[in-house]
Amino acid sequence: MSDRTGAAADAAIDAAAEAATAAGNWSRAGRHAGLAGAALGVVAAGAAAGVAIERLTVGRGVRRKARLALDAAGPYGTLRGTPGTAVAEDGTELHYETDEPEDGKGAKGGARRKRLLGLLGRRSEAPTVVFSHGYCLNQDSWHFQRAALRGAVRSVHWDQRSHGRSERGRAQRDGTEPVTIDLLGRDLKAVLDAAVPEGPIVLVGHSMGGMTVMALADQYPEYVAERVVGVALIGTSAGRLSEVAFGLPSLGVKAFHRFAPGVLKALGSQSELVEKGRRATADLFAGLVKRYSFGTPKEVDPGVARFAERMIEATPIDVVAEFFPAFAVHDKTEALAAFDPVPALVLAGDRDLITPSDHSDDIAGLLPGAESVCEPGAGHLVMLERPEVVTGHLETLIGRAAATAAGARSARA
Repeated sequence: MSDRTGAAADAAIDAAAEAATAAGNWSRAGRHAGLAGAALGVVAAGAAAGVAIERLTVGRGVRRKARLALDAAGPYGTLRGTPGTAVAEDGTELHYETDEPEDGKGAKGGARRKRLLGLLGRRSEAPTVVFSHGYCLNQDSWHFQRAALRGAVRSVHWDQRSHGRSERGRAQRDGTEPVTIDLLGRDLKAVLDAAVPEGPIVLVGHSMGGMTVMALADQYPEYVAERVVGVALIGTSAGRLSEVAFGLPSLGVKAFHRFAPGVLKALGSQSELVEKGRRATADLFAGLVKRYSFGTPKEVDPGVARFAERMIEATPIDVVAEFFPAFAVHDKTEALAAFDPVPALVLAGDRDLITPSDHSDDIAGLLPGAESVCEPGAGHLVMLERPEVVTGHLETLIGRAAATAAGARSARA
């Protein structure tokens, strides 16, 4: 064996050992709260193998510099609109931003902008498009769609409670009320009342944001019937999330669903220590983000992958723990009937490990008039992985919704 080959072998062993140790640390932390540590360890170990290979050729310092360079150079998440604040029922301040349409003659843009303006028709009938983001993300997760629609349509982007620029949930901070999907639906209603007091609305929700949209319909069906002219449910679920396998073997799935809430609660109670651990195992964390965010991670722009990682790592572990139990009991199947009369888009990636595409199939089955799209090779963050596809379908939906709004206006006249 040559010296070079021996050095490479030693590097492989060291890299694998370091990655495995990182995975083991997370597993041992979980075992303080129960056997779910083993399931979480399985997930971490899956990413650790890929991290070990990467470390054979790229040093830690180089990787850290690369992350910093991507953070500095990437334009993702830099779009800002006119800020506003909605107040939730418990006093939590919810941050939202509004992008207004430009005047026709002064508007910039190419064929896409002209096509959308043509679809929208009269500006007085054009709907406001309201975007709701997913778990552990923020409003910037819609970066590509926001950039494409900007200037052509009025849009509202908001941060769910305890995410992004919104305030930490006061009821959760005080321990007076847990996070529920119904609570998030009422938060969305507060944002709509503040940001879109009149006129037609198109609701767009990804993952937890889609569940939030369903919760709005469940609690305010009359409001939806009167104001909502279109809905897009992207990479989301109406229920049965306690059955999702997350790419784990069957034994790991059972352990995960049984013990994960307790593990996360225990980790959340030691948030300072856990956040230090997340920083120390940044490469392992990045591997997990890629695995569960994208269907074809090797084809994703490194800047986009880092952008997703940055949003997720910005969500404190205690917030992750607070929200997680709400998903197991989420069931808004019956609420979907409120969207049956309006144009709808149901879109998912066929490699989504978080909200598998069959959950979108179930939603589409209950909305027979919906456009149903299953994007090959895409994962959970399909709007970042396949931005052109998602944006194109949203443009078509908005055009259909504008026509619905115009028809309703004519009927009232």
